[in-house]
Amino acid sequence: MRIDKDLVAASATPLVLGILEGDEMHGYAIIKRVSELSGGDMQWTDGMLYPLLHRLERLGYLRSSWGVSEAGRRRKHYAITETGRAALAERQGQWTVVAEALRQVWHSAQRPPAAETGWA
Repeated sequence: MRIDKDLVAASATPLVLGILEGDEMHGYAIIKRVSELSGGDMQWTDGMLYPLLHRLERLGYLRSSWGVSEAGRRRKHYAITETGRAALAERQGQWTVVAEALRQVWHSAQRPPAAETGWA
């Protein structure tokens, strides 16, 4: 399934912050985790992720440090900050409202209109 780029963009910040809430990671691990979480339907690229990570770092939502990967390569690791946790909590609230509104719309769209059922 192809995910529309507007939906990918809208969900990118809460996804990254949520993933990093559990533990710090390097960019490739974040890309891999997004793919796992989406069952392979979301395939992020370096060109999409790294500008987002840099923006979130500028906003103070993330901090970065150099570390060594499991393979012994030097990699930049990203971790969520307290400011990032607050931003994540706010985004979670927003997404909960959006998801519930969509659920209601889709649920009501599955029922026949009242005129067809005689419930009017």
